[in-house]
Amino acid sequence: MATDHFDIIVIGGGHAGAEAAWAAANLGARTALVTMDPTRIGAMSCNPAIGGLAKGQIVREIDALGGLMGLAIDATGIQFRVLNASKGPAVRGPRAQADKHRYAAEVRRLLTTRGEITIVAGTVLQILVESDRATGVLVQPNTDQSARAEAVRLCADSVVLTTGTFMRGLMHTGDRRTPGGRVGEDPATGISSALESLGFELGRLKTGTPPRLAGSTIDFAGLENQPGDAEPIPFSDMTPRSGFPAIEQRDCHITHTDEAIHRLIRDNLDRAPMYNGQIETAGPRYCPSIEDKVVRFADKASHHVFLEPEGLDTDEVYCNGISTSLPADVQDEIVRRLPGCERARILRHGYAVEYDMVWPHQIDATCMTKRVAGLFLAGQINGTSGYEEAAGQGLLAGLNAVRHAQGRSLIRLGREQAYIGVMMDDLVTKTPREPYRMFTSRAEYRLLLRADNSDDRLTPVGHELGLVDSDRWRGFESRRDQVNRLRAWLAERRDDGITLLDRLRRPGVDADWIRARIDADALPDQARDRRIIDKLIAEARYTGYVDRQRRDVERLAKQESAPLPGGFDYAAITGLRREAGIALNRYRPSTFGQAGRLAGITPADLMLLSVALKK
Repeated sequence: MATDHFDIIVIGGGHAGAEAAWAAANLGARTALVTMDPTRIGAMSCNPAIGGLAKGQIVREIDALGGLMGLAIDATGIQFRVLNASKGPAVRGPRAQADKHRYAAEVRRLLTTRGEITIVAGTVLQILVESDRATGVLVQPNTDQSARAEAVRLCADSVVLTTGTFMRGLMHTGDRRTPGGRVGEDPATGISSALESLGFELGRLKTGTPPRLAGSTIDFAGLENQPGDAEPIPFSDMTPRSGFPAIEQRDCHITHTDEAIHRLIRDNLDRAPMYNGQIETAGPRYCPSIEDKVVRFADKASHHVFLEPEGLDTDEVYCNGISTSLPADVQDEIVRRLPGCERARILRHGYAVEYDMVWPHQIDATCMTKRVAGLFLAGQINGTSGYEEAAGQGLLAGLNAVRHAQGRSLIRLGREQAYIGVMMDDLVTKTPREPYRMFTSRAEYRLLLRADNSDDRLTPVGHELGLVDSDRWRGFESRRDQVNRLRAWLAERRDDGITLLDRLRRPGVDADWIRARIDADALPDQARDRRIIDKLIAEARYTGYVDRQRRDVERLAKQESAPLPGGFDYAAITGLRREAGIALNRYRPSTFGQAGRLAGITPADLMLLSVALKK
């Protein structure tokens, strides 16, 4: 049997896998990226968009840590908008509609620029483990030849598993069931058995996707237009403002359901897999199917449907808002009753997909499993949904996989540091019973975790860890200098007796107001960059609240980071409630702070735990 050696192995070429391989390459690690079909690396299985509320902050954090998602969407976005633009900076979410084919191609192109990454076309048959440590994988190469190729052993000290919806994936459209993780792609059947043989507890979740329409058959004339921002802002700090956006921009449009459509859906619930018992697993509560919407929000007579183009060179339009697994004939009727879609032709019907995942109490906030050292999990395998959540986990897993292979301590991001840190802490302390989706409301320190300050929070961390290269670091230092120069200049200038810096705190003051007052001879053109001005406005308006949150963080930091021993038997603590002992032994929290966030743990339990640990 042929054998090859790498520093780390990444299984899966989706958003988590791509980011894990990219992070490993940034650290100089020789990396094998194993995927069943290399042409599908970076594919957008569902919504052709990146970012959104809280998700946009994750993309900015990935970029601040040297990731590739921001670079890829800036090069291929066909509409850029900031959601919640009328609200405070802490809850705004940058979002971009993508040309999905160009996006995937750009991800593949970026990965191929890295000599450290070897892309392997194949199916993983087995995860190799010796003495509870990952040592590599057994791969069946995928070739165009009719003869079955001999299995190959890939060896490494760390393995990152990012299978998306492919582990025993099963797609549903009405009563029709098709094995697969995406349309036209086979499921991964061996990984689930391999994980079960290692003692992992698997679960089953569901997600869904809406029908795609032929744009040429839609009457857009009478529909509400949804354009992008007049002055779009890129995701990546490495994207220059000149020449941005990089490609032609497109508008989206809004249509809506009505009571007749809702009645049609209710009349066919017995044919819907989620309601007739064909699917028993939980779907995403915050991104529900149209069937769920009609049942759960029975008092609503209409729901918005966003018609979003999937690219410049395709006629496909994504129907955001009617994710469904109803039979094809019912989907046909729903679409025909949407305003503007009376003659629309469905190119691909919506479907639900069930897939295996690993309950995330079995991983640490570093993404490494507790059962097998050197085995890392990232993406939907951990019970999350969304490209952005997957990519954030992938970056963290890639970073820690390399550090584990090098024998170095693993990195956890705190809840006060990043939305990625909030997500990982949530996953390991609260078992998801539905696909986990990030929201600003999940972050208690969201005033600190804004999209505009992601680089301030994380680029120095990435630089220290080796994720951030010299070009990105020089750009960061240059922006920091421009912010400081503009801040000092505004503090020296007065308007009606008040410094312009103090004016930033007042309503009605925005980037255009500041630009009109900037002296071009005193400041360079970079000082007029909207990103720099918006950052100063956010600082000025939130300064009191931010200072208070920083004091809260400092007060809680000592308790939060206090480590807990790995092999401790919590059930043996005298006086500890049985429920608390079971929860602590099941989740094996890494820190005292994580223990306090477990469901069923009371302040009295924490007091007993603290005393026992001191003893």
